[in-house]
Amino acid sequence: MPVVKNTHDSLTRIPTIYQCNSDGRQNDTVAADLDGTLLVGRSSFPYFALIAFDVGGIFRLLLLLAAAPLAGLLYHFISESAGIRVLVFATFAGVKVSDIESAAAAVLPKHYSEDMHPDTWRVFRSCRRKCVVTANPRIMVEPFLKNYLGVDDVLGTEISSYMGVATGFVGGDTAVLVGENKAVALRGTFGNNMPDIGIGDRLTDLPFMKLCKEKYIVPARPGVRPVRKEALPKPVIFHDGRLVGKPTPLTALLIVLWFPIGVLLSLPRVFNCWLSDKSALSYYIMNLLACPITIKGTAAAAAGVRGREVVFVCSHKTALDAAVVSACLRRITTTAISYSAASKLVGRKFLDDGKSLVMFPEETTCRGPYLLRFSPLFAELSDQIAPVAIAVKTSMFHGTTARGYKWMDPFFFYMNPFPAYEVTFLNKLSPEETCYISSGQKSSHHQVIANNVQKMIAQSLKYEATDFTRRDKYRALVGSDGHV
Repeated sequence: MPVVKNTHDSLTRIPTIYQCNSDGRQNDTVAADLDGTLLVGRSSFPYFALIAFDVGGIFRLLLLLAAAPLAGLLYHFISESAGIRVLVFATFAGVKVSDIESAAAAVLPKHYSEDMHPDTWRVFRSCRRKCVVTANPRIMVEPFLKNYLGVDDVLGTEISSYMGVATGFVGGDTAVLVGENKAVALRGTFGNNMPDIGIGDRLTDLPFMKLCKEKYIVPARPGVRPVRKEALPKPVIFHDGRLVGKPTPLTALLIVLWFPIGVLLSLPRVFNCWLSDKSALSYYIMNLLACPITIKGTAAAAAGVRGREVVFVCSHKTALDAAVVSACLRRITTTAISYSAASKLVGRKFLDDGKSLVMFPEETTCRGPYLLRFSPLFAELSDQIAPVAIAVKTSMFHGTTARGYKWMDPFFFYMNPFPAYEVTFLNKLSPEETCYISSGQKSSHHQVIANNVQKMIAQSLKYEATDFTRRDKYRALVGSDGHV
């Protein structure tokens, strides 16, 4: 029987997760650790960093980064508990609990879902009742585990708070859930009916694993590929947060060092984008400012005969989309309108004036490879419909947010070293494809046209067309206090 390569005899005698049979487990109960067990990554620093930047910006991330060496020394040479306490204090001290809950629900699920260990998940998902026992703060991990993985019990470190503000210290009867504290928490939840399977990855997981009927260790193996997102119970379509990737300590240091440079660099970029509908040179200036815009398709062909109004129906990636499309068209007068009760009338007015419209029927941005349900408003405005597929590339910061300050979105996008746009003008819909408009059919037929345009853009971008709406997005991102 293969064993885990570990200097401790207690661990070497435990079978690996690769030897655990997941068949016929539909009536079993499983308890698993998180970092290095249910997740491929063994470090919780990236998730603390994501929360720190979201709730406190660059200065909170700097504080966490400064505390990381001390946390690492304590974790590896003194005690795991002491290291976790340092990370908790640096991340949460003085932060509203509602902000932490909201960030945990909106920011972390996307990153957790991309780090699931394939063999642990194979066993974990096969069991009826699922429990996670982790040293991480419960407030951080519970939204993802319960909402996306269907975990029944989340046992984690509790943080202390006063009048709705986190003190930075841990609370609860067992303090940090490591070692014997995990066993105490498991007994308190399951009593005499202990889980059938216990899964961990390190020495401090042994106390709770010994309480289970079967126990398995997850060895640290480089090159393990996380579970494909399609294999998880629910897709993580909506997510928030400014940071593009999970920041390791080195990545976090680079972000902190780049931040002031990025702020200065964003100013001329945003100013030039603001001039996009006033100057035909804006497109060329963007390329000189290291913000390349790649145009695919023929904009002139998409616009049709000059002087004839066109509705450019676009996928929505950032608040800058309308300005970028205008810069791509250059000589064509365009106007962007928002979706509101008056949009229909306003749109008719602009079309009557001979101006083309740029519209975003998703009504909100979505970062993942998905297109949200298209509103059929554009199909009621014109029989000259030109789909436009928009994609963006970022490396450090996302240029959209649902919970932060929206006016900062353009600056965050242009704070990236080389932010890039790719705009693909697809062929205009033929008269046959818009016949429902010209024949004056009911508005339900406009939704059919909207769905067809959505599919056209999705195919161009290799995205998935979904039936989720703007309302679904904000419902998914809502915090415990009822606000996003």
